[in-house]
Parts: sequence; C-alpha cells; structure tokens
Amino acid sequence: MAQHRRRAPKVRPEVTALLDDPTTDVLVIGAGINGVAIARDLALNGVDVTLVDRGDIASGTSAASSRMVHGGLRYLENGEFRLVREGVEERNRLLANAPHQVRPLPTTIPLRTVLTGLAQAPVRFLTGKQIGPQKARGALLVKAGLWLYDAYSHAGRAADGTSVPRHRFVGRRRSLEELPDLDPATIATATYYDAMVGSPERLALEMADDAAEAGGARVATYVSAAGHEGDAVVLRDEVTGDTLRMRPRVIVNACGPWTDLANGVLGEPTSFIGGTKGSHIVVDSPALLHACRGREIFFENSDGRIVLVYPMHGKVILGTTDIPADPREPARCTEEEVDYFIELAARVFPEIPVSRAQIVFRYAGIRPLPAADASEPARISRDYRVEEGALPDAPDVPVLSVVGGKWTTHRALGERVADEVLDRLGVQRFASTVAAQVGGARGLPRLDDRDEWIVTNLPGLSIGRGQTLLARYGSRSAGVGVAETYDPAAASRLATLPDYSVGEISWIATREHVVRLEDLVLRRTTLAFEGRLGVSVLRELADVVGDAVGWSWRRRRAEVDATIALLADAHGVDLAGPARAHRPWSLP
Repeated sequence: MAQHRRRAPKVRPEVTALLDDPTTDVLVIGAGINGVAIARDLALNGVDVTLVDRGDIASGTSAASSRMVHGGLRYLENGEFRLVREGVEERNRLLANAPHQVRPLPTTIPLRTVLTGLAQAPVRFLTGKQIGPQKARGALLVKAGLWLYDAYSHAGRAADGTSVPRHRFVGRRRSLEELPDLDPATIATATYYDAMVGSPERLALEMADDAAEAGGARVATYVSAAGHEGDAVVLRDEVTGDTLRMRPRVIVNACGPWTDLANGVLGEPTSFIGGTKGSHIVVDSPALLHACRGREIFFENSDGRIVLVYPMHGKVILGTTDIPADPREPARCTEEEVDYFIELAARVFPEIPVSRAQIVFRYAGIRPLPAADASEPARISRDYRVEEGALPDAPDVPVLSVVGGKWTTHRALGERVADEVLDRLGVQRFASTVAAQVGGARGLPRLDDRDEWIVTNLPGLSIGRGQTLLARYGSRSAGVGVAETYDPAAASRLATLPDYSVGEISWIATREHVVRLEDLVLRRTTLAFEGRLGVSVLRELADVVGDAVGWSWRRRRAEVDATIALLADAHGVDLAGPARAHRPWSLP
C-alpha cells in the first residue's frame, strides 16, 4: 500500500529573502505603526532595513485605536505642551500627506456647566494629583484649552498650508438646532476640528510598502523574535515553525506593549512598559448615525471619564476605556465595558437607545504607555522615549527600545529613532518624511479632477466603480483596476460581496502581504468593522485568495475556521455554523 507523506510547508518568499542574506544594518522588531514609521524613514535614507512582526502589519495595538488623528486636547491639563504641539503638527502633516485615508473630523463637546473644574485644574497641572472627586470640565475651562489648542494647531500648519478650522462656541438654542438629539440639559457646545483615519491598518501597510518599494526594506510578517545566539537574533516563521538567524548591526524593539517581553527574549529583561487597555464597540444604529450629523461627540461624564461617539463607514464607534492591562493576556472588550459605553451613550443622546443587539464589532488593545505611578491611567504620559541596551553576548549590537508614543505622532517618532540609528551607523540623513506622501496619496487627483483621472487610469471601469476604488486605495487603485480588467473572470463581482471583484481581492492577496484570511477581512478591508461577514462570505473570500496564492482546500477550510474562531473570541462576532457544514470545498 502506498504511503501518503505529509507535504512540508513551502518556504515563504519573504522568509526566503531573509535566508538568502541573513545580515542587515537594522532589524526592526514590531510592524505596528511606530515600527513601520521607523523602517520607512531608515529605508528612504538608504539603510538596509529588515522589518519583522510575529503577526500581520498593524495587527496589534495599531489596529485597536479610536481611529482619530489628534493632538490630544486633554494632555494640556497634564502640562504636556510639547506633545500637544507635536501632535497637531503631525495631524496637519497627515492631512497633507495621506488625504486618501486621513480627513478632518469636526468634534463637538456638549457642556452642562460653566465653572466646574476650575478649582481642580491648577492643582492637577502643578502637582499631577487629583484633589477630591473628579468632576466634568465646565465651559470656561474647555474654552481656555481650545484657545491654546488652536494656537498650536495654526502655528503648526503643514508645508502646503494644511490645517483645520478654529473652534467655535454656541449656546443652548443653537446647539440643539444643530444636534437636536442631544440631552436637553446641554447649556452649550464647543466644536473644534481634529482628524480621523478611515483605515489605520491600510495606512500602516502603505507605509511598509513605501519602505520596501522605494527604500528596498525587507518586510516579513508572521516572523517572531525567538531568542539570541551571540550576535544573532533567532527568528521563527510562525507559519512553518522554521527558524533562521539574522545578524544586525542595530536592533530596534518597536513591540509596543510587548516591548519588555521582547527584550526578555533577546536576553535583557526590562520593565519599561505599564500599558492600559482601551476598548471600543461598533454599532449599527441609523438613528445614532443620524444624530451625530457627521461629527464626533466628545462627552465627559460627571466623574471625568470620556466617551467618544462618532460615525465611521456607516456605523458608529463608541469608546474608549483606560484600564491597567497585562500584555501577557489577550486584550478583550468586556461586558462591563460594553455596559459603560451604553450607559454613557444614553447620557449624550437619551432618546436613542443603544443595545447589545446593535453591536456588529468590538475590539480592544493595550496602549504602550511607560511604567508610571500615576493615580489615574488617563494621566500617564502619551509621550515617547528611547531606551538603549545591547545583546548580552554582543555588547556592540545596540538594542533600542521604543517606549510610549501614540498613533498620531508616529512619523515624528520614526524620525527621532531613525536619527539615533543613523548616528550609530555613521550614516548622513539625506531624505525627510516631513512632506513625503504615503502610498495611495501619491498622484491622488483633486476632487474636481477625479472623473478625468478614472477615465485615464482605470480604462474599462465605470466612473462609479472608479470612485469606489479611489476611496479605498487612493492612486493605488490603478493597480487594482488592471487586476480587475485583465480578463472577464477577474472583473466578475463576488456573489456575497457585490461591491468587490475577484480581481480586486486577488490583487490584495498577491500584493499586500496577505498570509492569513484574517489579514484580508480585518485589516486590508473594513468588512469585519462594518459587520459584513458571514460564513458564506469567508468561504468565497478564501476561495478567491486560495486561487491567487495556491492554498489547498484543507488550507482554505482551516483559514475560514480560524477566522470564525478569532472573530468570536476577540471581536464578539458570532458566525453561526462551522464552515465545513456547507457545500464541499473546491480544489485549487
């Protein structure tokens, strides 16, 4: 009888690139937004960079943000003026450098008092301590903060003049005319502008592609740091289990909340991080969506806690919390946190009930905050710093650990860390990312010119289809258009997702580092966020991806089952019925 041998997994191309040349100037461990920004800056300055992550690009903390790009109005009260100034400058730069993903976001603060918080604010500012119970900030305190926020914002215009409008205050009558569903107890509202990022994971991906395509960086996802041997870092392929050794001249640990754990693996245990968990829910409520009128509602409870309510992709985000967390445990949005969001949403819009049945997605992540003894998690600094260590058996191989940071300031952080690395390598900086457009922003047509651009760059596609692709991919949609029209089969729409084509999904699968099905549904698209997934959707996507990259029918089934389990465990999405209970899988 013939024996059937189990076929060994293929070596992935990105891992092959590391095996072919196991040396590198800089090994960046962690492909969250900060690690990607560091690798991009170094690669654009001619440095040989290798970027690895134990998961997907931006699959950890970077995927669990509030999707806001902001200076941090609340940080003014902590006296973090440098961070606020840098934040609004970087917000303006992102509006200029990534307009296909980052857009202005009007933010309204409903106010119920005038003087509340005035007595406590100076004490918090001068001592960092809270005296007495926390109280919501009144109109005068908010007005003072917004005046200063505007001053920083307009002093930090982007090179092309990009900024946002100044804030405005209106009284009760005008407030309720503009937002009639607000609690009638509102006496005034303050509206100012920050920005939002529609798909932070895609923005991080495009930055990683900038590093690889323009700077020659090697990017390998699902590759973890597993140990050290002399001057080498042992890496493990999380797909095949194979190991390899990389010999870098400099190591950058950009693992966010897992920085201390990564340093332990590298042989130098540290205790730099004291992260906190932030959770969010996404609800499908047409009434709540309409009530927001396109704005973020930034509401402060009577105990000083914050809730955010704002529209995104036709749904509404509610968040966030700030709870001490252990990075060794998975971050999950708990039922208690859901209760908190529902209760506070009712304080903003009391006539619009929010229920668990409306939740289509929930998510949580751990902020990589520095270890601190702050009595309130919200008062722990969001600033960043770099700590230096070395491999135990190779003291001439520095390990630079990034501590802290927030989404908005990733470019500035990347520049600062890159400067330290360049100094150690003896390399002169010749390129700046200050005005460097990201991915699909390059060549992005102006709104008035988009129809003409579609006719020229997306031949064979309708104006409506071209507008959809432009909204998703910016100027990168030209590549999607070619993939979608190269043959009739590629142009066909998916049965379960008519706004996606076979060619579009195939392009993502082959061009955008897709290793797992979850990469596609959670980070390359907003399908999970929008609550559009079902077993039949996952199975059709697995077939299209499998055809594009050569998955066997067993691999397709395993990917669907794994994605269903992940959605239920991490995101509260319960898809009824196992995948294998449906029609037989097609062979590749």
